Amino acid sequence: MRVMELQDWTPEAITLVDRPQPDPGPGEVLLQMKAAALNYRDAIVARQGYGRMTGSLPLVPVSDGAGVVVAIGNGVGQTGIGDLVTPTFARIWQDGPYEDRIWPGLLGGSLDGVMQDYMAVPESGLVRAPSHFDAIQAATLPCAALTAWNAVVEDGKIGNTDTVVIQGTGGVSLFALQFAKLRGARTILLSSSDEKLEKARALGADHLVNYVTEPEWSRPVRELTDNRGADLIVEVGGAGTLEQSVKSVRASGTISLIGVLSGLAPNISLGPIVTRNIRLQGITVGSRRMHADMVAAIEKTGIVPVIDDNRFEFEGVGSAIAAFPSGGHFGKVCCEFG
Repeated sequence: MRVMELQDWTPEAITLVDRPQPDPGPGEVLLQMKAAALNYRDAIVARQGYGRMTGSLPLVPVSDGAGVVVAIGNGVGQTGIGDLVTPTFARIWQDGPYEDRIWPGLLGGSLDGVMQDYMAVPESGLVRAPSHFDAIQAATLPCAALTAWNAVVEDGKIGNTDTVVIQGTGGVSLFALQFAKLRGARTILLSSSDEKLEKARALGADHLVNYVTEPEWSRPVRELTDNRGADLIVEVGGAGTLEQSVKSVRASGTISLIGVLSGLAPNISLGPIVTRNIRLQGITVGSRRMHADMVAAIEKTGIVPVIDDNRFEFEGVGSAIAAFPSGGHFGKVCCEFG
């Protein structure tokens, strides 16, 4: 079967190889993979950005994918042939809070990821796709959607009286927008592109701020909230945006730190975080139980993911990962397996 294999710590070293097709063992199902979706994490993994925690070579890249069940091992009770499912991002994390023991069970580093024609997966490490989704739509869920769900719904507990600030128009950010609107919240979305802002307006964003023309974007956020500040900031920028997030959040509000696109080491005064009782919460995707709750909400509301017009080919995943940090996409960057 076809497998894309990371053979050195650079996206350019992702190579097509042949491996034997696996058989499902006890408690496992065999998936014929149909689609994959990229995350910024995949670019970090390809450059060994997590150090020794990244995993070892050779490694199959990409954490997010969807496949159809084509064979079942002994002891499988809830999954049937033909089901469209997604392997969970964190195979060990069934429920409860994140623990250090979970990290070795992450797909696409430390474990092999989804860029392979077939995968044998424990039944406990997959979730059925929403009934109205195709494979590409389902592939967007395990990392990006679940991260946004955790930030906005599970951890953030956002409701219809809250205001949420969302940075950017990548996959996590647009899912955060959709989930915040699902919860009835008011949303303020930031982007450097007026064109992307208008697309976000069509998705339901209530207020739009171009952070190039408004580099001190905390000011319009404050104005829009009668100087109170937002209840939740979906923080994907990191070092370059955290100061503005602190200025934008209300007293006792939450900054959900999801990404570090603009750097790891912010130059920021810690005083306001303490004196205004601000909660700075790291978000590391979510558990299988959260994933299942998210799917139930998606099915109930009919939400569909936003998918970028540009798609990559199976054998072009290395080039797609290398280009991903440039940020030119709107929504999820996906691949349908041929």
